Amino acid sequence: MRYPVVAGAFYPADPSELTQMMKQMLAAAHPVPVEGSILAAVAPHAGYIYSGPVAASTYGALQGRTYKRVVVIAPSHFVSFGFTSVYSGSAYLTPLGTVPIDRAFAQKLISLSSTIQLSELGHAPTTTGGEHALEVQLPWLQHTLGSFTLVPIVMGGQNYQASRALGIALAQLIAEEKQHGEGETLVLASSDLSHYHPYKEAVAIDRKSLAALTAWDYFSMSRNFEARLWEACGGAPIVAAMIYAERMGATKAQLLRYANSGDTAGDKSRVVGYGSAVFVQATHSAAPPPPFSLTTEEKQELLQIARHSVESAVRDRHTYVPPASGSEKLNTELGAFVTLTKNGSLRGCIGYVSAMKPLLETVRDVASFAALRDPRFPAVIPAELPLLHYEISVLSPLRRVLDPEQITVGRDGLLIRNRNNEGLLLPQVPTEQGWDRQTFLEETCAKAGLPHSCWQDENTDIFRFTAEVFHEEKP
Repeated sequence: MRYPVVAGAFYPADPSELTQMMKQMLAAAHPVPVEGSILAAVAPHAGYIYSGPVAASTYGALQGRTYKRVVVIAPSHFVSFGFTSVYSGSAYLTPLGTVPIDRAFAQKLISLSSTIQLSELGHAPTTTGGEHALEVQLPWLQHTLGSFTLVPIVMGGQNYQASRALGIALAQLIAEEKQHGEGETLVLASSDLSHYHPYKEAVAIDRKSLAALTAWDYFSMSRNFEARLWEACGGAPIVAAMIYAERMGATKAQLLRYANSGDTAGDKSRVVGYGSAVFVQATHSAAPPPPFSLTTEEKQELLQIARHSVESAVRDRHTYVPPASGSEKLNTELGAFVTLTKNGSLRGCIGYVSAMKPLLETVRDVASFAALRDPRFPAVIPAELPLLHYEISVLSPLRRVLDPEQITVGRDGLLIRNRNNEGLLLPQVPTEQGWDRQTFLEETCAKAGLPHSCWQDENTDIFRFTAEVFHEEKP
């Protein structure tokens, strides 16, 4: 039995007081309508007075829905370990009663991946404290769902491979159950967002993570969480939940509410961000978003930034500082590549795949990298500068390919990842080379340093993206 360790601190220890607090927060939450089956969700895990109003949006969306089992995936705040820990005990206890562990499911789950183990690590209290991220979700679940069995999971490895292994294992096991007509399972990721920034800075950081979430670009989320460019203490659980939901047929990521502790508790000098979201198997397909596009003026502004950046880096060894832009799109975080050619031949090409910086800064960075850091070529020298021709590719968010038939040559670029190997080809490459779809896949595998057939490997993820491609007019 795992006894509560933050009752009376993060939430009331008295059952009546706890229930009344949750009722009040649910009543004030004004739930956003959610159409379709909720396969997975995200809820924050701070003290209820801070994150409760946002968590209530998640649990308000779950009210009236039935789940026989809930898989809660949380991060580890107090102990470090290199695997995903499924609680080895028989139950979690809260002030509202006992939540039994689905031990049979847990045994099956750990058999599917060596990265998932039965353990008390991340669950049992330590000398430095007891993990709250999983525990605080349970009273909410008890209040909104009633009776269910629990699979409590704490992730020690906060990386893409750990998230992928857990998400795929959950999908495999639960899909097999559904074939036999067993009841529904909810997967819940427990996570706060940015930590201890001033209010406006926190909102700007969290906006990036939530934009990728709603675009279903979990690969960029994972990469930027690992690089600490974006922040979510439960980033790996969120990614695992998205991978699970995608493989179970979810088609929509719906943000229900965003706020931070400055909104809920008042102090805006150092805030923690909170997001509420659900991943839904929608009843009907939503219209695709309009394709990203830039005006002629915005394209010219970016081309000028690219050229000034290369010239400044090559001639003066200085980083170019682009002037402030009034364009909202140029100040939006987007991935981009800059391709340099000389006399019609490639001279350098480097990019940011993920949305790491505002577009004008991304183009500034990757332009100079293409000139000086492409390992395939010597660094550009000043005498070459007048001969360079510039092309920019602004990338859409990444989306995993569910069926290779989805890939359209000339529209899509590809990123292929297999464990630690990764390769990317831009949309214009197969058109320029005259490749068909299969050749495009094979050449992207080769770019990753993998066998040509790797795109058929079950350990390979294929992501596609589109690009707004434009270049200087040749003299």
